[in-house]
Amino acid sequence: MPSKVSCLYLLTVVCWASALWYLSVSRPSTSYVGQVAIPIKPKAGKNGTFTNIRTRSLNPHDFDYLINEEKKCEAEPPYLVILISTTHKEFDARQAIRETWGDESSLADMRVVTLFLLGRSTDGVLNQMVEQESQIFHDIVVEDFIDSYHNLTLKTLMGMRWVATFCSKAQYVLKTDSDIFVNMENLVFNLLKPTTKPRRRYFTGYVINGGPIRDMRSKWYMGRDLYPDSKYPPFCSGTGYVFSADVAELIYQTSLHTRLLHLEDVYVGVCLRKLGIHPFQNSGFNHWKMAYSLCRYRRVVTVHQISPEEMHRIWNDMTSKKHLKC
Repeated sequence: MPSKVSCLYLLTVVCWASALWYLSVSRPSTSYVGQVAIPIKPKAGKNGTFTNIRTRSLNPHDFDYLINEEKKCEAEPPYLVILISTTHKEFDARQAIRETWGDESSLADMRVVTLFLLGRSTDGVLNQMVEQESQIFHDIVVEDFIDSYHNLTLKTLMGMRWVATFCSKAQYVLKTDSDIFVNMENLVFNLLKPTTKPRRRYFTGYVINGGPIRDMRSKWYMGRDLYPDSKYPPFCSGTGYVFSADVAELIYQTSLHTRLLHLEDVYVGVCLRKLGIHPFQNSGFNHWKMAYSLCRYRRVVTVHQISPEEMHRIWNDMTSKKHLKC
């Protein structure tokens, strides 16, 4: 009788082959260009409220989980939860992260939980492929909203809700994207420092102080009807930021009473302002691409626009040369 490991390996191979065949077939593309999906019917009396925000729920976020990993934190609360925003077709990126910095066993004596966040695709075949992937790796969470750029805010709120509901005893949370390389040792041991007292109401990343772009041709266009002010509150680039786990519930609860904005990182900044939490600037978070060098990457926490191939190459080089000094 074949072992469980060999069966999982065979299923993985079949999923990879199916994914490559499916993505190579020429067919009309589907895209979602609409307003952020906002549920119409609110659920009353379930969510907590704060004294400095409106009590009427604007965004009840009552989307059902289509795929969930609610038992991830039951056995032992993790030190760090990693929430990675991804899309259905990015299987190679997810696999590269699993095999490199997102490996839950990569840090000795440090419990880490890695989760990939998705909405629902308009393509049923892609949904089935992600479900099969989930059955193998058990690291995917999906909610029932359309997965699109304009719904990135919903995806982040899904992650906040998951931490608050299923992993509230974690110490810290990293939210990042699937094209980001994370220097885990720098993040955990130099920034978070497990030997020190855990922080509360803590939020850090690459802090941006800016204002809305009114040019409708821009990817980051923000209409005056959605955000009339001339300046945004300080916010961290959505490519990567870290916060204490207590902030997850605070942001999620605040979002229930805060008008949605499609720019996810700006929206989180708006919620932080309501909460009176000021994000700390940290130069280790880079929201741009950097040419690789061992010594340079040892100093950073995140680097943007890294392909799956680069992810493996950087990880292998850094782990094999730990004995070298800069």
